[in-house]
Amino acid sequence: MEILSHDILIIGGGLAGLRAAIEAKRSGRDVAILSKVHPLRSHSVAAQGGINAALGNASTPAKDTWENHAFDTIKGSDYLADQDAVEAMCREAMERVIEMEHWGTLFSRTEDGKIAQRPFGGAGFPRACYAADRTGHNLLHTLYEQVVGLRIPVYEEWYALSLVIQEGRCVGALCLHFFEGRIVPFRAKAIILATGGYGRIYLRSTNAVINTGSGSFLAYQAGIALEDMEFIQFHPTSLYGTNILITEGARGEGGYLINARGERFMERYAPHLMELGPRDIVARGTQTEIDQGRGFEGGYVHLDLRHLGREKIMERLPGIRQITVDFAGVDPILESIPIQPAQHYSMGGIPTNADGETELPGLFAAGECACVSVHGANRLGGNSLLETLVFGERAGRKAAEQAGKEKKIPEEMIFRERLGAFQSRLDGIFGRKGEEPSFLIRDEMKAMMTSRVGIFREESGLLAARGKIQELKKRFLKTGLKQKGLAFNNELVQHWELEGMLHLAEAIVEGALARKESRGSHFRADYPKRDDEHWLRHTLAFKTEEGVRLDYKKVSITSYPPKERTY
Repeated sequence: MEILSHDILIIGGGLAGLRAAIEAKRSGRDVAILSKVHPLRSHSVAAQGGINAALGNASTPAKDTWENHAFDTIKGSDYLADQDAVEAMCREAMERVIEMEHWGTLFSRTEDGKIAQRPFGGAGFPRACYAADRTGHNLLHTLYEQVVGLRIPVYEEWYALSLVIQEGRCVGALCLHFFEGRIVPFRAKAIILATGGYGRIYLRSTNAVINTGSGSFLAYQAGIALEDMEFIQFHPTSLYGTNILITEGARGEGGYLINARGERFMERYAPHLMELGPRDIVARGTQTEIDQGRGFEGGYVHLDLRHLGREKIMERLPGIRQITVDFAGVDPILESIPIQPAQHYSMGGIPTNADGETELPGLFAAGECACVSVHGANRLGGNSLLETLVFGERAGRKAAEQAGKEKKIPEEMIFRERLGAFQSRLDGIFGRKGEEPSFLIRDEMKAMMTSRVGIFREESGLLAARGKIQELKKRFLKTGLKQKGLAFNNELVQHWELEGMLHLAEAIVEGALARKESRGSHFRADYPKRDDEHWLRHTLAFKTEEGVRLDYKKVSITSYPPKERTY
C-alpha cells in the first residue's frame, strides 16, 4: 500500500492555505498542499473589492487605528464576534498587507504613491486596500509565486475524503487522485483545513461551484462541532440572473441603490451610511424593496454607477464593467446594473482559537471554513481577505511548532484499516441500484434553503425546512451511480459532496430554528429583536446518529460591551 508522508498537509489551495503553507515551510517543515483545483482557480481569486488594514492612507480629518478597525468589526458582527480574536486580526492587519506589497502585490495607489484605500460598508474610515476590483486575484497570484519559489509541492486535482484519527489525534487523511482513480493515505504530523465556505448549499450564490463545505464536513464527520452555522451572509449586490458578485467597492466608490420608483431606498434602512451600511442591513433593505413591490419586474433593483463617470469606472472598477457587459449586456458607464441579494459568505464553521487549533490535536483550520470567530453574526466587507492572511499565517506557524514536537509516527496498519473501511463503504454505494439521481436531491435542497432559510426566516418555514432535510437525507441513501470507476468520476465526487452539504444544511436549519432572536445575518421575522440576555452566545452543532445536537458557549468580550447597533 502506498502512503504519502509530510510533516504538514494543507487541504485547500486558496489564500488561507497558501499563506499557511508559506509560514510552515519558512519554519523548516516538510509541507504539501492538496487541492481539488489548481490553486489559481481557488475561490479566493473571485474576491474583488479590498482587504482591510488601518494604514491611515486616506485623506480624513482623523487618522485610522487598529482599535477603530476592531470596534467596527465587533459592532458589525452584532457583538457575536470573539473580541480577543478580532483584536489580534486588526493589530496584525497592517503587517500582513505590507508584507503582501513587499512580495509583489500591485495595489492601487494614491497620488503620493501610498496604498490606496476606499470606503466599505460599516467602516468608520476608508480602510479597504485594493487592487482596482481584482484584489483577491492579485493576492492569490502573489502567494502562489511564493509557494512556487519555496518549492512547496501541490497535489492538484486531489480530493480529501476522510480524516484518519488514532488515539484521539489527527494523523492523516484518505485522498482521491481524480485523474488516476487511486485512493491514497496521507500521513502527517499536522493537517490544516483551508477549504473555504459552503455557499453552494443555496440556489442563488456568488460562490464558485467548488464551495461545497467539504472541509467543514471532514471535521464534522470526525466528531468536531461546527460553530454558528445559522449565520449566513447574503451579499446585497449580485448580478441579476447569474448571481455573479458585484463588489461592495462599487458602492464604496459612490454607487447608488435605486428602486423602480427611482428612490435611493437605503435612506429607509441606514439613513446615515446609506449604501455603505453593513451587508446584512443593506441585503435586508434590498430584499424588502423587492418583496414589497418596489423592485423591477422579475425581482431586482438597480445599482447606478453612471454618475461616477467613465474615467473612474475604468480605473477603479474595470472588472465589474467587463462582467456586466459580458454577462448582462449592460455597460455601467451608460446604464444601471440589475442586482439582487445572493448568498455570499459563511460566518460559521470549524471552531478554532486564534492560532487555528481545533479541539482535535493535530488538526488546524483557517479561512472561511474556520470560525475563530472574528465575524460573529455578520462579516464586514474587506475582512475576509484579511482573515485568510492573518489566520493562515498563524495556523501555519502553530502547526509547524506542534509538528516539531510530535515524534510518534503512526503505523501503516491504521491507514490500511481506514482504507479498507472506506473501500467497503464505496462498494456499498456502487452496489446500489439507485432509485433517483442525486442531482435531483441537490437541486431540491438548494431551492429549499433559499426559500426557507434565506434572508428572512420564521418558525413555520424553518420547521418545513427541517422536515425537508430529513426527507432528502433518506432519499439520498437510495441514490446510485451509473459510473463505477474512480478515475474522472465527477458523479461520485458530487455524490460525496452532496452528503456533506445535506448535513451542513441540517446544522444551519437547526441552529436557525433554535435561535429565537434576530442578530446580524440571522433575521427571524417572528423574533425581530436582538436578545442579549438569552442569545449572546455561540451555537455549537454536533453530528450524532439521531441528527444534530446543539450546545452553546460564551462569547469572548474584552473592551467593547454590547450596545444598540445603529447606522
